[in-house]
Amino acid sequence: MTNPHSGNIPISSHEQHWPTTVADLAAGTAFFSLWFWLLPHWLGFRVEIAGGAHWRWLAAVPSALGFAVALRCVWDFGWTGHGTPAPIAPPQRLVVVGFYRHVRNPMYVGFAVGWIGLWIVFGHANLLSIAAVAAVALGVHLFVILYEEPTLRRTFGAEYEEYCRNVRRWWPRLKAWDKTE
Repeated sequence: MTNPHSGNIPISSHEQHWPTTVADLAAGTAFFSLWFWLLPHWLGFRVEIAGGAHWRWLAAVPSALGFAVALRCVWDFGWTGHGTPAPIAPPQRLVVVGFYRHVRNPMYVGFAVGWIGLWIVFGHANLLSIAAVAAVALGVHLFVILYEEPTLRRTFGAEYEEYCRNVRRWWPRLKAWDKTE
């Protein structure tokens, strides 16, 4: 690829990645803001109500790891896929790096682990929240099988089909899939 502003001087591979990566990080920041600042407040999560059982703070570890997985996936969408997790600016390349080599939907899995950990930390693991989680999980599953997967099949064709045959939707592989195997 050449730089249109400087004649035929080639643009490096890293320069091609930065615009989509920056857009991806902006979308990821907005998404994480929703999950970390708006949604907890709407759900009534307050640090002061977590004072009961101190063992609950142990759930902060898987929670932080789950959200870190999701954040890494946001990065991979921008850097490798040249797009964002948002359907209005999807990746231009199939993302099969990092956690995507273990499970097809690591961002959703990471968020699920993160939120389950937060509910334990804040003492909100009650029947109503479990029912809400089940409803959201069903909604996400339906979104994945009715929108995301058909869209990815149309966009990436045989490459996506091969990926689906080798990497499960929700249950991670222990050994990362290597397309060259």
